[in-house]
Order: sequence, then structure tokens, then C-alpha cells
Amino acid sequence: MFKNSNFPIDMKLVLATHNKDKCAEMAAILGEFPIDLLTLEAFPEIGEIIEDGNSLQENALIKARAVFKQTHLPSWGDDTGLEVDALNGEPGIYSARYAGESCSYSDNVNKLIKNMQSIPEKQRTAQFKTAIAYVSENMELVSEGVVEGLIAITPKGVGGFGYDPVFYVPEKGKTYSEMNMKEKNQVSHRGKAINNMIILLQARLPHIFHQMEDIA
Repeated sequence: MFKNSNFPIDMKLVLATHNKDKCAEMAAILGEFPIDLLTLEAFPEIGEIIEDGNSLQENALIKARAVFKQTHLPSWGDDTGLEVDALNGEPGIYSARYAGESCSYSDNVNKLIKNMQSIPEKQRTAQFKTAIAYVSENMELVSEGVVEGLIAITPKGVGGFGYDPVFYVPEKGKTYSEMNMKEKNQVSHRGKAINNMIILLQARLPHIFHQMEDIA
């Protein structure tokens, strides 16, 4: 989907997810860098990766390690969770399957709304978190991004995916779904995690980023 074969192999990066919505967001943020982004569509032999970690960080590493093992290319794993204070941190690492293994985005949102019915507005606080893991031949890095928000009483907006229609960002006065992708990426948990990972990579791979600047 995002493959461009014009760059040398040390600038290739495999996004270790089958989620096309995640891939689109990551590609939009990483688009300013001349990186050859590959998705798992380029590697049909890689099936479902079992995420059995106890934290977002562990699951991100599990995905990145599994993909690196099969592709031998630098791999980028992402795991995201919504933690609602009034629900003792649920759905957390189970956010993607909150309403069941084969649930849809709407199923998850509807279950969350139902579980929050009796919670007053001031107690509807939540945190959206993303952990990103980068795995290559000689390196493993993990970054995190966190955004504080509120769970809306009813879904608002038509953009985004997942819990975006009910995750309200007070500083913006709107839910993620009411933002366009550029606006969301500037404030989102995933955007922050990606930017934090870029900082880590720039510190450890300065020669690669100098090459990128020369190509750009």
C-alpha cells in the first residue's frame, strides 16, 4: 500500500499490523520521511500474530519481533489501548476485542457507552495510549504516547476509527472523529508515540537520518 522501492534497504520499514486504519495513520505521519513503508500485505505468509502480552509495550514488541523474524527487515509494532478511569482501566489491552473476538468498531463503542451509562460527565475521564516497538538486527526500542480525554455520552463525528467517536479531547473541544486526520495526528496518542520513536531513532541512527535529509 505504501511501498516505494526507490530507497535503499536500510530505509525499509515493515508496519507489523493488518489494521489498514492504523497503517494509514502511521503512513500519514511518517510520510515526511523518505522511508520505504511496507505493510503485511507484502508478506502474505505472515498470518495472525498472537498478542498475549500483559501490557501495550509487550504486545507491540511481540508483533515487531514476529515480523522481523520472518522478514529480516526493521519492523514497527503498534499496540493501543483506551483506559477508562471509572471502569478501573478497562478496556485497556483488550480494547480491540472489548465486545468479543470478532467484534466491530461499533460493537466496542456500544459496549463502552452501555457500561458508562451511569457515570456523570466529570467522572468520564480516560487515557488513550499507544506503545510502539521498533525491532531490527541489533536494536529494540519502545516509545509511548498518551492523551487525556473524556468519554462522550454519545458518538460524535464520522472520521477516524475505533473509539474515536466517543473520545473527546477537551483542548480541541471535539472528539477524534470530529477532527480530520492531520488535526488528529497532531494531538493523538499514536502521533505522540510515533514522534517519540522518531526522536529515539534519530539519536541512535544519525547516519540514516542524514541520508534521508540528503535524499529529501
